[in-house]
Parts: sequence; C-alpha cells; structure tokens
Amino acid sequence: MALFSKKDKYIRINPNRASREKPQAKPEVPDELFSKCPGCKHTIYQKDLGNDSVCPNCGYNFRISAHERLNLTVDENSFEEMFTGIETKDPLNFPNYQEKLVLTREKTGLDEAVLTGTASIKGHKTALGIMDSNFIMASMGTVVGEKITRLFEYATEHKLPVVLFTASGGARMQEGIMSLMQMAKVSAAVQRHSAAGLFYLTVLTDPTTGGVTASFAMEGDIILAETQALVGFAGRRVIESTVREKLPDDFQKAEFLMEHGFVDAIVKRADMRDTLATLLAFHGGQA
Repeated sequence: MALFSKKDKYIRINPNRASREKPQAKPEVPDELFSKCPGCKHTIYQKDLGNDSVCPNCGYNFRISAHERLNLTVDENSFEEMFTGIETKDPLNFPNYQEKLVLTREKTGLDEAVLTGTASIKGHKTALGIMDSNFIMASMGTVVGEKITRLFEYATEHKLPVVLFTASGGARMQEGIMSLMQMAKVSAAVQRHSAAGLFYLTVLTDPTTGGVTASFAMEGDIILAETQALVGFAGRRVIESTVREKLPDDFQKAEFLMEHGFVDAIVKRADMRDTLATLLAFHGGQA
C-alpha cells in the first residue's frame, strides 16, 4: 500500500489558479493625443499643431475656442469683457433648451456663443467680438444678437473700430422667429456705426453659415477669411437639390469665395494679428 501513499516532495498544481490571476492591463493611449485633419485626412500628433492649431501638412485651421483666439489676437491683459449676464429667453418653451444652455456654459466657460469687449491689437484699441462654435455651433439667438448690437453701439459712441470673428451654424432654432430678427437688428447697428465713419472688419472662420452670413458677417468694410473656412448660406445638398446641378468640390470654401469676389483676402492664422494691426492703423484704429 506504500505505493499509493501521499508524497510530500511532489509539487501540487491548482488548475483554478490561472483563472484567478488578473490579466495584464493593456497599454492606454491618452485622449486627444492625436487629431485627424478634416482637410487632408492625415492623423497628426497634437503637439505638431502648435499654438495656432494649424495642420502642418495642408494648412487647415482647426476650430479653436473664443479664449484661444483671444490669446492669439490681442495684446496681453488688454481685453475687457462687456455685456455679460444677459438672460436668455425661451420663447417656444423648447424641450431641454434651458438645460442645454446650462451644460454648454459649464463646458465652454462662456455665457453665450459670442465673447464681446474691448481690446488692443498691437496698441490699436478696438471693439472686439469672437463667436465660438463650441457653444451650440455659435448659433445666433437673441442674446448673441443683443451682445453684438451693444458692441456696435458702444463702438459708435466711443468712436472705435469693430473687429468681429464670425462662426455660426445659423439662427438658433430653439428661439424661432426671435433668432431671425437678430439679422435686421445687428445690421441696423452696423449701419449706424458705418454712418459715423467708423471701420468694421470681419474675419470669417470655419464655419460661417446661415443667417450670420446673410447679415453682419458680410457687411464688413473689409472681409478676411481663414484658410479653407466653410462660408455660405444654405448647405451643399440643399443647393444641389434646388438648382439640380453638381457643385464644384471647393464650393463655399474661402478660396472659392475670394476667387468670386466675396472675400478681400485669405489670411493665415499665424499672420492674422499683424494683418489686423496693419488694417486698423490704416483705417483709424486708436493707438
């Protein structure tokens, strides 16, 4: 019977041990380490975009926030924000609209889709507005219209030029006809500013569409655009189905608009600050 006795010198293997061991963690790639360029479709290491957020391959200008654009454009510590705290109305009692506004304000740090105030650009004082596509695609609601209107009224009273960076998906549907009325409201303020002999410059950024394009975005004394910015009123599919024709591939791009006389110049983002300062010096910017 000794043949079948337990031998302590043998090693026991537990068949369930392997299943109890934790699998090795997979290597993790940090979020936002790479970006895919909408222009050339290349995958780009985020640091290669630089502070300007411009594709090193094709020159495409990535969308940036109002505060990022502010840092690229104005003199340090010169910006003074104005017209904050205006309450957004909900004339249609649109479902979840107020909740969406609260979440977007927390996400962007803005009170609405446009940042307004005064600033100096290489020593030239100007009234400045920057629309931010991160805020409900910079749609034009009543508060957006009110802030831009007040900006022009302030500029008219204090004899300041206006520089406005536009970006928008159009009128804000949650506010219905009230959003569309902002087109005429802002345009009237632009006209009074112009009648006072003051300078207004617009910079069209990606995307500038809908009612914003149909009003104050195209009313500047000089109209600049960023490289490859989408600028238009209706969308490509709507236009093609209406005219029943195939549109060119670059239709509604800034380069196409410049070729057809809608834009005065296309300016690289890295050159924008110098260009604005030069134009403000020529057209009465206060130094």
